[in-house]
Amino acid sequence: MSATAPQALAPEAAHTLIHDEPRSVFIDVRSSMEYLMVGHPVGAVHIAWLDEPDWVPNPRFIAQVRELMLGGAACADGDCPAIILICRSGRRSLDAGQALTRAGFKRVFYVSGGFEGPLDNDHHRSTLAGWRFENLPWEQC
Repeated sequence: MSATAPQALAPEAAHTLIHDEPRSVFIDVRSSMEYLMVGHPVGAVHIAWLDEPDWVPNPRFIAQVRELMLGGAACADGDCPAIILICRSGRRSLDAGQALTRAGFKRVFYVSGGFEGPLDNDHHRSTLAGWRFENLPWEQC
């Protein structure tokens, strides 16, 4: 994997990786309102990549991920847990994943199709692809 290329995982493959590797870190990078109001995957930790009101990359994103991974202590002898990112459709999680790989994180994945998937012809989400479309575990506040 190159320094700027996180790997895409289909929602079911991401769910399997999370199950098979309990040390993996699952991060929802959507805005606070999306995470709270639209719902989120069960077990996902929220660290926004872009958030209201300015919609610019979170300047503390890398530091917050490092803190989540115990400041790097979660990696023993180069054995780092997988980092799996999810957003609404896959674009923001790809961007956030590229930032993580540039910062030196090695096992970075993003969920292709995201939580809600792309818009269908009627401008609805969760009808073509995504975590919810695949009926994977999610919850809503």
